[in-house]
Amino acid sequence: MKILLVSPKCPNTFWNLKHALRFISKKAALPPLGLLTVAAMLPKQWDKRFVDMAIENLTDSGIEWADYVFISAMFIQQESAKTVIERCKKLQTKVVAGGPLFTSAHEYFDDVDHLVLNEAEITLPLFLDDLKAGCPKHIYTTQQRADLKQTPLPLWGLVDINKYALMSIQYSRGCPFSCDFCDVTLLFGRKMRTKTTDQILAELDGLYAHKWRGQVFFVDDNFIGNKNHLKNELLPALIDWMEKRKYPFVFNTQLSINLADDDELMHLLAHAGFDAVFVGIETPSQQSLDECGKLQNKNRDLVASVKKIQSFGLQVQGGFILGFDSDHSSTFERLITFIQKSGIVTAMVGLLNAPRGTELYHRLSRANRMLKDASGDNTDFSMNFVPVMNYQELINGYKKVVGTIYSPPYYYERVMTFFKNLQPVQKKKFRPCLRDIKTLIKSMWLLGIKAEGRSYYWKLVLWSFFRRPQLLRLALTFAAYGFHFRKTFSDYTNA
Repeated sequence: MKILLVSPKCPNTFWNLKHALRFISKKAALPPLGLLTVAAMLPKQWDKRFVDMAIENLTDSGIEWADYVFISAMFIQQESAKTVIERCKKLQTKVVAGGPLFTSAHEYFDDVDHLVLNEAEITLPLFLDDLKAGCPKHIYTTQQRADLKQTPLPLWGLVDINKYALMSIQYSRGCPFSCDFCDVTLLFGRKMRTKTTDQILAELDGLYAHKWRGQVFFVDDNFIGNKNHLKNELLPALIDWMEKRKYPFVFNTQLSINLADDDELMHLLAHAGFDAVFVGIETPSQQSLDECGKLQNKNRDLVASVKKIQSFGLQVQGGFILGFDSDHSSTFERLITFIQKSGIVTAMVGLLNAPRGTELYHRLSRANRMLKDASGDNTDFSMNFVPVMNYQELINGYKKVVGTIYSPPYYYERVMTFFKNLQPVQKKKFRPCLRDIKTLIKSMWLLGIKAEGRSYYWKLVLWSFFRRPQLLRLALTFAAYGFHFRKTFSDYTNA
């Protein structure tokens, strides 16, 4: 059997870092971890090829070669996914589809030959058994949750890892919290399910054997959802693994703000090699936090929580939302002030959307306020429901926020605020390699000479070089990120 696994194209977004990747000569930020894991679940004797459309074009000859094209996609990839399916149908190659897009909206894809939905550890074997028996069904679905201890290692050999900026790995699924706009618990439940420590170390061994050195992103929706297992098993083992190999990786992940309440956990994360965490902060408004059920963020000084996490050597990347029913005209300036004061350099500010099946979706549907499905990109200036605030006032306020926080004066000031509060655990000396030199040259030309705001760029670079040289590489990274964020939001507003 010949299988072509395809990850559809993703439009330019806040997180794909398209404009920043040019500084380090990479094609894409992350490989499609889910599809590489699915590939490992297929029979070993099958012939497998892989196309990540963020890296390379999908050819007709590649489709014609395959007996089946396997597609996995998120909502933001829906347009590309539809095009791929149309091409496969035209060339008479059968399609097997799964992943969040198809699980949430499978009724839109009746032309797909086989829909393998929910978690593949459960539904894919059912499809494979029926395929072997010659009677595969159109749709496979389940309400069961997978045992991650049965999840195989991703087939890294199918991709060229050198074309990516980061590698990815998954430790757990689920989240113990129930924010009403989030579809994580809808897809994966509130009960945390984890892989074993041995599984994680085996996956890291695999990346190490493929000669990967650099950033590894734990894609978990809430990495600290099971603190006991982390503190007693995984993180001590990670520390030992990293120390023996002289810290070949740098980890980052997503987690909740209650990390700030646990000094021991922050200490362990930093010593295991984590240097950045993404936290859903959403809003400094207690009323809006009540509205969306984000109780873990309530009744705390959010700026103090952020700065405490930073003081343990962890960069805090933050998610923020505008468009809550309780938002008003002063919300925009208040959010700008919060972001600047916190020193959150990578601040993703998006408009509230209601993904299918979430509590927010049902609440707005009952109020006849739903307009359409969400695009999957909460930073593209679109909303899929009628907000309480005047729509144009909200859009103008949103433009003001992102236009301000990513303008060079505000952005570089925020970097300095963060650097002055950061105490990195891994205090390695900056020893530039050839790639660093190439990055520095590109950075100096594009940001230090050609770009507006170049005086702020040079102030940051020179301060880092003379005062905190171990932060120079991070300073160049932040400068490239700022370039990407400004360019991305400019593309949106000028579209």
